[in-house]
Amino acid sequence: MIFYVDANAFRGGNGSKERPFKRINDAASIAVAGDEVIVKAGVYRERVVPRHAGTKEHPIVYRSEEMLGAVITGAEVLTGWTRKDGTMWSVRVSNSIFGDYNPYVEQVYGDWYFSPIIRHTGSVFLNDMMMYETTSIKECQEGLEDSFAWNKEESKYLWYCEQDGDETVFYANFQDKNPNNEKVEISVRRNCFMPDENHIDYITVKGFNINKAATTWAPPAAYQDGMIGPHWSMGWIIEDCEIYGSRCCGISLGKYLDPENDMYFTKKHVKSPTQMERDAVCRGQYHGWLKEKIGHHIIRRCNIHHCEQTGIVGRMGGVFSTIEDCTIHHICNSQQLGGAETAGIKLHAGIDVTIRRNHIYNCIIGIWLDWQAQGARVTQNLMHDNTRPEGVKQADGAMFNSDVFVEVGHGPTLIDNNILLSPVAVTIPSEGIACVHNLIAGSFSLINSGVDSIVNGQREPRYTPYHIRHRTEVAGFMTILHGDDRIYNNIFVQKFDVEDDKKTAADADYKVVGTAPFDIFPTKQEWDLQFDLTKNPDMGKLAEAHFGHLPVWIDGNAYFNKATRYGKEEHFLEGAKEVYADVILEGNSWKLKSNIGDALKDFACGIISSKTLGYAFEPEQRFENPDGTEIVFDTDYFGNHRGVSAIPGPFALFSDNKIALV
Repeated sequence: MIFYVDANAFRGGNGSKERPFKRINDAASIAVAGDEVIVKAGVYRERVVPRHAGTKEHPIVYRSEEMLGAVITGAEVLTGWTRKDGTMWSVRVSNSIFGDYNPYVEQVYGDWYFSPIIRHTGSVFLNDMMMYETTSIKECQEGLEDSFAWNKEESKYLWYCEQDGDETVFYANFQDKNPNNEKVEISVRRNCFMPDENHIDYITVKGFNINKAATTWAPPAAYQDGMIGPHWSMGWIIEDCEIYGSRCCGISLGKYLDPENDMYFTKKHVKSPTQMERDAVCRGQYHGWLKEKIGHHIIRRCNIHHCEQTGIVGRMGGVFSTIEDCTIHHICNSQQLGGAETAGIKLHAGIDVTIRRNHIYNCIIGIWLDWQAQGARVTQNLMHDNTRPEGVKQADGAMFNSDVFVEVGHGPTLIDNNILLSPVAVTIPSEGIACVHNLIAGSFSLINSGVDSIVNGQREPRYTPYHIRHRTEVAGFMTILHGDDRIYNNIFVQKFDVEDDKKTAADADYKVVGTAPFDIFPTKQEWDLQFDLTKNPDMGKLAEAHFGHLPVWIDGNAYFNKATRYGKEEHFLEGAKEVYADVILEGNSWKLKSNIGDALKDFACGIISSKTLGYAFEPEQRFENPDGTEIVFDTDYFGNHRGVSAIPGPFALFSDNKIALV
């Protein structure tokens, strides 16, 4: 059956074409497997809560009749502002509009939230721009720019609120603008499109503009909020949408509500934070975290931007999913929120997740795969400017910057055919990582670091899970030994200046490009010698080897502008020519301007495959496709064929000094 929705209808009808519903939620309450909900252009100020599941063969489809014409927003227009003094204005709102969730009482807080300043979950928007919250009327009135903001001009637009009986009183500094002549909105609803119940499976959401919700902080062991998301279910498709203006997260592929382990550390304090995370993994198995029940979502061709925690977040619920052909930008740029869950894409347990052909820029971190990135693949993405602008400092509680951050995973995790142009390219306090055919203009960081802590004078290992191959069931727990990495056929360019030469690769903000930080790891041949039973027949005496560094495989890379090299690499190019690699915007096209093609000359390297990469050590799983088939890296960033030999980097050939990327 097809249901029609039209916000501009004379009055609500029965969902027929002649008498459409006025609200999407009216259709969502009755749509069942195989139904389609067609939504006409208009603004829908409501929270859509799907009640019924589709099936794989017969999903429930919600479609904006006009691409991005149907707007689902968690905001309400706020008028009637009164000038208080100069550029300061004020207005009162009855709290009855908020129902049982007042975003101007509710706060952004919880596990892994590090900022010393607690903000509200609500926001004030001026002409679709999220204004900056202050902690006092005085600060609001002063109207000064925020020194930690990535966009200084935007940070002068300030707001403050306080409760007065049954009303919320807003104060705002609109600078030279009269709010009664502009579009001013406040976020009122917590979500825009999200089920309340688990297992509302196989929903497709296509072509909507989804914006401005008062979402809550979404840490990995808690219920994970978002403006839109499948909750704890299977088989959603979110495509061709624009998603922006979330106080915290745009899309949630995340965790169900587990009352016994929700914000556990914040509420109870009695277990270490990482033990709480291990509990969440094991409890997930009890709550149905299985390949047959959870995940397999697709997010594609979405424009996700201006969210203050993540563009896409997920813990366990995003397994076996694909994120492709999206543009993700301007995430966590205000630095008003701070904590360990901020990135363009932030996934825990990215089991068999594919992240491909996305353009990710101006995010605090581009892609952060935390814990259990087993079988995850990051491929054919363009990533740049995922770093604070020059002169902007790291706020208290805010994270460092990187294009790709893989944290405490055992692999196999594959990073291939990407263009990584931020000052820090790949941060890996992990093992079992393969970097193949990338163009890398930033450093490796947190090498042999960022995992264990010293508490009470002793080492406290961070044991993290690994899984049965291509499934969610836990196979074991182990701390990170470091190493077990493969680095083949990449181009390394020292693009950015190194301001502090005292930094080492153990630091998060190390800026020296190249593979020299891997000199601390043995080759496979050196590592094997430790297990010669003729020399070490006693199991106990092998402890040093069992807890020592794992080997690395590094070959076929090209190094420019004095990028550093792994000392035991045998086949490589160290280019004498000074090269440049800049991403530029010409019209609507992002292009790579570079002379690398000239510098490579006739240097060639071999074709890499799953056979070359072998097995990640701890899970004993191949670097392979999610279905277990072999990968041959004979196609490039564009999908072009490489032939019988290859050149380093993401392109089969450098045909021009200016290459259109997206």
